Amino acid sequence: MPARRELFPHVIEMNHQARRRLGCCVYLVHDQSQWLLIDIGYEDTVAEIIDMIRRIDFSLANCRYLVATHADVDHIQGLKKAKDLLPSAETVGHPETRRLLLEGDRVMTYAEISAQQISIDLPIIKLDRTIDEGDALKIGDKSIEVWHTPGHTHGQLSFRMDDLLFCGDNIYRDGCVGNIDAHHGSDIPAFIRSLERIRDSDVEWLLPSHGPIFRKDNALLDSTIERLNGYQHMADFGTCAVDWPLLDEWDEELARGDVPTKV
Repeated sequence: MPARRELFPHVIEMNHQARRRLGCCVYLVHDQSQWLLIDIGYEDTVAEIIDMIRRIDFSLANCRYLVATHADVDHIQGLKKAKDLLPSAETVGHPETRRLLLEGDRVMTYAEISAQQISIDLPIIKLDRTIDEGDALKIGDKSIEVWHTPGHTHGQLSFRMDDLLFCGDNIYRDGCVGNIDAHHGSDIPAFIRSLERIRDSDVEWLLPSHGPIFRKDNALLDSTIERLNGYQHMADFGTCAVDWPLLDEWDEELARGDVPTKV
């Protein structure tokens, strides 16, 4: 039997368990005989992930939840297949995630990005139950608190367990964040509030949906928040920006009749 490679007591990350990158981070949280998965990734890695779980001596019948942090295809494409293989598990996510998956919205889930010739299969998925801010998921004696942390998407959830925060696509170790795109429903002011909440919390470790885990670093979060504050006022971010100060300056110049002159 392979050894369990726990990052923390009660927490295994399946890319780390495999010692190679499979896709998005897939966290197995367990206590006593019960366990759950936070995200599942693409369909083509589901069988391998579940086989790894079986080989490190978890009963497949004891999976209580398959959790979607949000509806992006790279996080949830394999959810239907995982549910087929783990029929006792309850699929859960934010109400917005449930809506997008039930409707098969290919644009907001990033299954279809026609400008880049990206087209990915997106099975219709009906979540068994929705969860939101203030809810909790129970695994054995562990309680996992649900945070609604919108910004990257409206349905983005994070999950706190003790001093750990499974922070989804809110923040990565290099200070980057989940992509910001109007077609995706991104909201920069909401993103900033979510990052401020994470910064101001007393969690010690952040477990993101992509890349390695890292100790919460308020200086890193401050730098990211400052950058996103700037994004709110830049044309680069289109309708995700709240304003474009250059146009206000131009209005004033037009009203005065200012004309640029050659030096």
